[in-house]
Amino acid sequence: MKVAVVDIKGKETGRKADLSDAVFGIEPNKHAVYLDVKQFLANQRQGTHKAKERAEIAGSTRKIKKQKGTGTARAGSIKSGVFKGGGRMFGPRPRNYSFKLNKGLKRLARRSALTMKANDNAITVIEDFNFDAPKTKDFVNVLKALGLENKKSLIVLGESNNNVYLSSRNLKASKVVKSSELSTYGIMNANNVVFLEGSLEGVEANLAK
Repeated sequence: MKVAVVDIKGKETGRKADLSDAVFGIEPNKHAVYLDVKQFLANQRQGTHKAKERAEIAGSTRKIKKQKGTGTARAGSIKSGVFKGGGRMFGPRPRNYSFKLNKGLKRLARRSALTMKANDNAITVIEDFNFDAPKTKDFVNVLKALGLENKKSLIVLGESNNNVYLSSRNLKASKVVKSSELSTYGIMNANNVVFLEGSLEGVEANLAK
């Protein structure tokens, strides 16, 4: 699959980037995508939720009324969850929500996500660029030229580029990552994935295994 390479002004350079069919042209596995996204979101959960149970409530331990003859249910503790101010029954406890996925399945999920974007014509290849200094305005101008100013976008760098990364940090709708940091959630969450020309080799090397 060939995609035209554009410059930072959004104009075609006359070159075409060859996207590997092994990464951008497979039969998408939607279940693998689902599992990888589910794992990503599960890993974001802190799992620090906690409610006090009856053993942790401060209160009297005496039996609050006699066992029989009251005409109501028997009760032994004011700290029971059936009473106001009592403990929470079956309340949340701290836990770890993360789970394991095989590396092969995660690579399949990322290839599937990239294929879906390619099928939707939501992949752009731009020639490598840099800024003299971190400036959000310069980064916004690039997004405007690509028609992505008001859309969620994922910019994929070949290697660390501090000026480009810092220029994008104030923009909620745009995210900059290195090719080694590419995630299925990041791909699926973006309306458009923009690859710097130099990042394609690293992406294909990481995923075409």
